Amino acid sequence: MKNFADRLTEQIERFGNPTVMGLDPLVEYIPDEILLHYGNQVEDKSMATAMAIFEFNRMLIDATCDIIPAVKPQFAYYEMYGVHGMEALRRTISYAKEKGMLVIADAKRNDIGSTASAYANAIIGETALWDHSLAAMYDADAITLNAYLGIDGIKPFIDVAKSRGKGMYILVRTSNPSAGDFQDLRIEDGYTLYEKVAQKVADWGEDLVGESGYSSVGAVVGATWPEQALALRKIMPKSLILVPGYGTQGGSAAAAAVNFDAKGKGAIVNASRSLMCAWKKRTDLKPMDFQKATREEALRMKTDLSDAISRNN
Repeated sequence: MKNFADRLTEQIERFGNPTVMGLDPLVEYIPDEILLHYGNQVEDKSMATAMAIFEFNRMLIDATCDIIPAVKPQFAYYEMYGVHGMEALRRTISYAKEKGMLVIADAKRNDIGSTASAYANAIIGETALWDHSLAAMYDADAITLNAYLGIDGIKPFIDVAKSRGKGMYILVRTSNPSAGDFQDLRIEDGYTLYEKVAQKVADWGEDLVGESGYSSVGAVVGATWPEQALALRKIMPKSLILVPGYGTQGGSAAAAAVNFDAKGKGAIVNASRSLMCAWKKRTDLKPMDFQKATREEALRMKTDLSDAISRNN
């Protein structure tokens, strides 16, 4: 069984494109034609909305599955639509995998003991049923995690990753403006808190380094902090880095590129709204041409990143 790091690295090389599409759906992102189609057919409004979300996701996946290696659904955007939203999430993950894409569950879980094990089993592992059989409930390929509780909150995910070839991305330096309130705090030995977390990520990932040379225990490092990212790349030479913040959040390709190593590998850059809502910026297209708009933006992003990585190396 190949580990997650090897599978993702191969997928990125196959497409020549180190990007991941965030699937963070809001009603206002979806063309009215799709919303009205389900709204007029299904009496339950939450169910109709969830069905429209899945259809929108399905069409985005169809438009990009041959150029983007992975998707990253953010759980909160589905949870807020209730049980029907979670069904849309499950269907989205299943469909993306059916189309050959890897799936990073952006769940940011943070707990310990049996609760952490339950999260790990639910999202990247398998759950024991009444007859002692096992079933994968979401079957994502990787998950985002918060390491605030230390190894107690991470080990259950590492155990599942080892047994099932899955992976994780641990928050190290995030892209939000107030991240520095805690992450930039200096410890007595002179290191910042985010540097100490990075050191732990590197240590925790040693047993999950694959043939690619990268570990399935990766890190989240925002594209809006290139100076910190450059230092973190040195602390975590074997870690796959997930880079949010590109595009709508203000991160540039040049800023994202510093997360890649000297070989131009080891990272993947996320874009959500800039891909999902590309159609809203296109006055030359009708709303139901959103697949074309997303595909063209995905290709533009691929070129933008490729150029920046080449310049950086």
